[in-house]
Amino acid sequence: MAARPTWQGHLRLSLVTCPVALYTATNPGGEVRFNLLHPKTHNRIKMVATDPDLGPVERSDLVKGYEVEKDRYIVVTPEEIESVRLESTRTIDIERFVDVADIDRLYWDNPYFLVPDGKLAVEAYSVIRDAMAGAKRIALGRVVMHTRERLLAIEPRGKGLIAWSLRSYDEVRDPADLFDDIPAKKADASMIAIARKIIEQQDGPFEPQAFKDRYEDALRALIKRKEKGGKAKVSAAPPEDTNVVDLMEALRKSLGGKAPAKPPARKPAAKGKASATKTARKAS
Repeated sequence: MAARPTWQGHLRLSLVTCPVALYTATNPGGEVRFNLLHPKTHNRIKMVATDPDLGPVERSDLVKGYEVEKDRYIVVTPEEIESVRLESTRTIDIERFVDVADIDRLYWDNPYFLVPDGKLAVEAYSVIRDAMAGAKRIALGRVVMHTRERLLAIEPRGKGLIAWSLRSYDEVRDPADLFDDIPAKKADASMIAIARKIIEQQDGPFEPQAFKDRYEDALRALIKRKEKGGKAKVSAAPPEDTNVVDLMEALRKSLGGKAPAKPPARKPAAKGKASATKTARKAS
């Protein structure tokens, strides 16, 4: 089944405009999801919308409201919400170009593929893409998705464009709120030297296929055993609560340990799939 676009509209650079579509760049995966059941019947529980005074209510009868103070709401109709239409609801207007290093990693959120929507859009789309690639800059524009206006960072990637939604300034906490409480103690030079050697031992390329969700695999194995009539078993002992008394000794023992196993040989990437070793946020 072909992927459905998350958003459709236009990309605009000054007077140059082309129809585009946004597609999510990630898959939700086959993560394990549990349902709530009755402990005796194992029937799946239904969550019923209930008014504290009137009892159960049909979901089709519900309305939306914003709480302005305790137990006081302003009711807003779907028509009123729909009437709040910004230009960014249907147009990504490029407002500025910045260096990728100017955007703190704390702001990067979700990636999307931004593609031309129709054959007539390709020419203008290609002009914008190639101009950005030559300038080595990230474009900033805004779009309304899921009832929110989001800032996008758009970068060229091969024949296409990647659009990253960025967190807003108010969403990102100031690191100083927590980091300022860390004592400004300078680490011992000899310990740093050993730690650097440990880093060298464990240095290697980023191979995402080698990092599977082991917890999800263990859950699936548990479910499979129980399906066959088996019992749950503890596959790993809880970590020991060790208190490192001699940090230097711990570093030396770590350095003397075995180097981590190399990841399995990499399979040829599927056609069109981004290289795992490329930096996701670096402009082409």
